[in-house]
Amino acid sequence: MTIVAKYVHTNLIAEDWRVLAHFYQKVFGCIPAPPERDFQGEQLERGTGIPGAHLRGVHLRLPGYGDDGPTLEIFNYNILETRGTPAVNRPGFGHIAFSVEDVSAAQQAVLQEGGRAVGEIVTLQVTTGATVTWCYVTDPEGNMIELQAWSN
Repeated sequence: MTIVAKYVHTNLIAEDWRVLAHFYQKVFGCIPAPPERDFQGEQLERGTGIPGAHLRGVHLRLPGYGDDGPTLEIFNYNILETRGTPAVNRPGFGHIAFSVEDVSAAQQAVLQEGGRAVGEIVTLQVTTGATVTWCYVTDPEGNMIELQAWSN
């Protein structure tokens, strides 16, 4: 059975939600979707299963979709687990992708704002003959981002 659903947001847990939100606003043009969130108490603890949880953060509208588009939810918990080494081939959610006009220029913008390169910029051809130029980078906290540009 398929349920009726609509994509709403992707959550990103940050070490410093304000710094990470600034990065996505400056580099990718994401726009805050108020209000900022600040949750704590019994309901949050029950919902997360984390005793003493305090959650703060913001939703950022993703570029290209207008005021009703999906958001990137950047939150911080007062209690954080240890982060593993970022890897593009780790099972689970792998990366967020942005379509850009110039992959090299976008990569440089990410690097200038504290991200890092993962691998090289490459171009692949799909069976339709179209090509995609892409690369992986990370944001300043090590979360994977794909930058891509398609051509026919």
